[in-house]
Amino acid sequence: MTVAQAFDLLFDNTMCRITAFDGSASGPAEGLPIHVASDVGLNYLLTAPGTLGMARAYLTDSLVIEGVDEGDPYEVLKTMEDGLCPRLPDWRGIPELARFAAAHRWQVPSLPPEETPSRARRLASGFAHGRRRDAAAISHHYDVSNRFYELVLGPSMAYTCATYPTAESTLELAQESKFDLVCRKLGLEPGMRLLDLGCGWGGMVSHAVHHYGVTAIGVTLSGEQAAYAAARLEREGIADRAQVRHLDYRDVAETGFDAVSSIGLTEHIGPKNYSAYFGFLHAKLAEGGRLLNHCITRPDNRHPGIPERGFINRYVFPDGGLTGSGDIVRAAEDVGLEVRHHENLREHYALTCADWCANLSKNWDDCVAEAGRGTARVWGLYLAGSRLSFERNRIQLHQVLMARTSVAGRSGFGLGTLFPEAAPRSR
Repeated sequence: MTVAQAFDLLFDNTMCRITAFDGSASGPAEGLPIHVASDVGLNYLLTAPGTLGMARAYLTDSLVIEGVDEGDPYEVLKTMEDGLCPRLPDWRGIPELARFAAAHRWQVPSLPPEETPSRARRLASGFAHGRRRDAAAISHHYDVSNRFYELVLGPSMAYTCATYPTAESTLELAQESKFDLVCRKLGLEPGMRLLDLGCGWGGMVSHAVHHYGVTAIGVTLSGEQAAYAAARLEREGIADRAQVRHLDYRDVAETGFDAVSSIGLTEHIGPKNYSAYFGFLHAKLAEGGRLLNHCITRPDNRHPGIPERGFINRYVFPDGGLTGSGDIVRAAEDVGLEVRHHENLREHYALTCADWCANLSKNWDDCVAEAGRGTARVWGLYLAGSRLSFERNRIQLHQVLMARTSVAGRSGFGLGTLFPEAAPRSR
């Protein structure tokens, strides 16, 4: 059996031209050219079927996709998903397919250097979501280099879902719109105290202080982010009203905050820890204080606590885990938070990922010089694949607004508009 014949047994191939190192070929002649360049590439595909094996082969150039935009492989991923549809082989071909796999799966090739160890091997650095292992996982993703993130994220240095007033809005306008939406949902007013968890490079802290007159504390586990954000606050002249700490959120000592924003942190703490997480935030809020939780979710709640596996876990977010928004709401309500508003912004995240991919592609040479070709290619796969997953409703982005009610049941919300639609105040 040839490599191409094996593909024909395993896939209904309508849009890809598969060629292989053994000289075989299959699929439409005008299809997307995909070349399995070596036995090493075939071993990656056989030992880890699915996205992980494909990524390993692609990153080592043992799977070559002709004409791919390494910074934005969205069209390639879309074509492969639509044109290479897995199927169960005819029973008559199973014995030959088994002999083919046995003949080629002689060992697992060396893994690309960008890949993190398996979950079992990461136990050496502690249990999942222990403080030491969380710090290592965050550092893996967020301490690539601030310059690399500037090239991909743009001037806002905002690495969470933007909200687009129109489909033609720029990424910078959409990120400004997102921060303002969060501020308005939280009902921020001059003199209030804000805690921003997983504050990144300080975008939310800066926006809230400049436009809404609050004082703010931001915390992040990334040393690179904390250093950048602190310098940003000094440069903007607001370091007397805002600070960013290199800190585990669980070590925040202050209480009595009028508002807490958590934008893109929940994905990192694990669904099994939601109860402790929301209980901690409940204790940080003053009575009538508000919490806005913004995070990626699954479209269902059938697999709570099951971590992400495959490419995303091994290359992008070690120890990451998602569940449905219902599990988030339940965990928050069970510790006494009152849910006041809940919305899904997944289409906005697809647009955000598209803009990040466009930046990566446009700045490709600089990104490679800063982080290396392997890391830059991982980011191209990750962002383009995420865009496709948001578009096809495999993942979602939910904002859930909650309040800590008083003993008498007062929530701090009036009878009027839930949150005003006013434009952001000028600096």
